[in-house]
Amino acid sequence: MKFQRFKYPLMALLSILLTSTAHAKVFRNAYISFELPQSWNCSLEQTEWVCRSENTKDAKEAIIILTAKEVGPSDSMQQYEAHLNTPIGINLKTGGSAESKIVYKAKTVQINDQPWIDGLHMSSEVQNYFTRYLATIKGRIAVLVTFSAHKQFYTKYSQDFFKAVMSLRVIETKNIGNNPDFGPIRPGSGTFGPGSFQNAMPTDMVNPEDMNGANGKGSDKTLLLAIALILAAAGGYIFLKKRKKK
Repeated sequence: MKFQRFKYPLMALLSILLTSTAHAKVFRNAYISFELPQSWNCSLEQTEWVCRSENTKDAKEAIIILTAKEVGPSDSMQQYEAHLNTPIGINLKTGGSAESKIVYKAKTVQINDQPWIDGLHMSSEVQNYFTRYLATIKGRIAVLVTFSAHKQFYTKYSQDFFKAVMSLRVIETKNIGNNPDFGPIRPGSGTFGPGSFQNAMPTDMVNPEDMNGANGKGSDKTLLLAIALILAAAGGYIFLKKRKKK
């Protein structure tokens, strides 16, 4: 059976993802906290927090960007889901434009008792990068967190991204306006979704031509299979946490 082929890799991955995070580095601002890889740091750029590795090479391969905005007319979980289920146009560095590819349809997930809309696109922020979107609303603010990695390196950062996602906690937002040191938030106009951070992406991310055409259809299929395995492990992790609570 095909299931047996992936049974043990799935269990092995789940075991890795369940390892202790006692020494995890935690990022926290006025509206959110989550676990960050030890060698990563976050900096505020206008209304976005940009998190990258301190290693120059690794910093080009993967990135986490987050922002928050006042809840406006275009903010609802239903609208986020619809937006994430629509391909987005992107301007290519080589000229011209293209549309993003929806890797899996957006859906509602529960993370630490907070509902999030979760979706994954290819080439929505930067060409040849997978970007996972997590958007939510709490009180008067809406929060968007994205996890992007070049398709050649997505599995390399999957464990770090998984731990960051599973540790997401939206902080009480009543007095967010009284914490200017934590950075401003966007106004209520506009919406979240694919393409939200195209202008916030650093210009030194991996260029498509840097990969020398290494990615064929076979490697893409293998990568999509790996992503499916990671998502299955995430489901197992959430299931085990719920069982422990009971």
